[in-house]
Formats: sequence, structure tokens, C-alpha cells
Amino acid sequence: MKVIIEPDFWQLFPTAHIGLIHAKQVDNQQTSTEIQTLLEEAHEKAQKHLTQAEFSQNEVVARWRKAYQQFKTKKGARSSIEALLKRVNQGKGVGSISPLVDIYNAISLEYGLPCGGEDISCFKGDMRLTLADGTEEFITYGSNQSEPPYPGELIYKDEAGAICRCWNWRESVRTMLTANTTEAIFVIETPDDQSIAQLEAALRDLAARLEKYAGASTRFAILNQD
Repeated sequence: MKVIIEPDFWQLFPTAHIGLIHAKQVDNQQTSTEIQTLLEEAHEKAQKHLTQAEFSQNEVVARWRKAYQQFKTKKGARSSIEALLKRVNQGKGVGSISPLVDIYNAISLEYGLPCGGEDISCFKGDMRLTLADGTEEFITYGSNQSEPPYPGELIYKDEAGAICRCWNWRESVRTMLTANTTEAIFVIETPDDQSIAQLEAALRDLAARLEKYAGASTRFAILNQD
């Protein structure tokens, strides 16, 4: 399997950077108090991204809202990092889902970057970041019917359909991480070149935590237009 970023993405975001971690031999079943502590501590660390009284004026939120204006989106769709920060801002917090998801959600909150993970065994062919043609099948968690992306919507996809809609808004149930996941790909993104240092640090930190708490063997890379 390859990860391919198509030219239509770079036309919209020429200075974007996409961080990738390939993790093998992962264990998504062994919960630990340490992982829960990391997630709880990440709520406090996320406060540094919430310095403005008006939520939409915070730098991370404003940057991703601007990015979402560059392509077709479902009404109300927001970046995954905005969704996490909104829960923190409202005092609701981000609850535990599974060890792997808790680990990457903690990284996302700490570094103010969207982060997600997918089960590689569920892919068909390569994973592509590109604009949708509108025919891609997509069923998200909690739904029983396909809701294809809009033509011109930015998505991750493979030969079987969309993997994640609106760049990093919502993922497909088909490729989501489960208790049976043993090989996964994790993605951390920035729409420009303003957070490269944070992206590099987040990748190193996530890889280290996957190795420590999920027994994973990891390798990572950052893709840009060059």
C-alpha cells in the first residue's frame, strides 16, 4: 500500500505538510491508567490553544476554518482538532474510546494538530488524499447508509470508497481502528508551513507512545509538495 497525495490537493494547499506513522504489531486491547492519565493531562495542555475569549478567534481554530473554506464541505463540518478543542472549551472533555484513539487524541490536544488513525488491513489499494468525484461510498460510525462526499470535497480514499470526509472531519466505519487492529496508519496534518516544528515533535511523541503503550513497531515520514 502507498500513500499518495494528488496534485489537486497541492493546488489548494501548496505549503501543507502531512505526517504519517506506519505502526505494526499494535495492541488496541490493553488499557492502562497511564494512557488515561495522558489524556487527562492533555486537557490541561490544550488550554494553551484556547487563549481567546471568542472560540473562533483562537489561532488553531481560525487556521483550520480558513483551510475548510478552500474546498467543498458538508454544512457544519469542522476539523477534528476544532471538535476536540470545542469539548475542552465547553468543559465537556474528550472521553476514552480505545487505547490507540486515546493516545492520538492526547497528542492532538497537546499539539493543536488534527490526528487520526486507520486500520490498514481494511484498505483496498492505495490511500489517496484528493478531491472527491462524489461517487465514493462512505458509511460513518452510527450510520447504516452511505453518505458519499460532495464532488470537490477533500477526502482520503482508497479503491473501495472514502476513508475520511472533509479532510479530517469524520472517518469511515470500514477502516476505523478496532480491538482487532494489528497494523495501522496514523496521520497528523498542518495546512501550511507554520507548524512544522510542532508536527515533527508530535510525530516523534506519538510514535514513542505507540511503542511504549501499544507495543508497536513504528516508522514515520512527513510528506510535502517537494
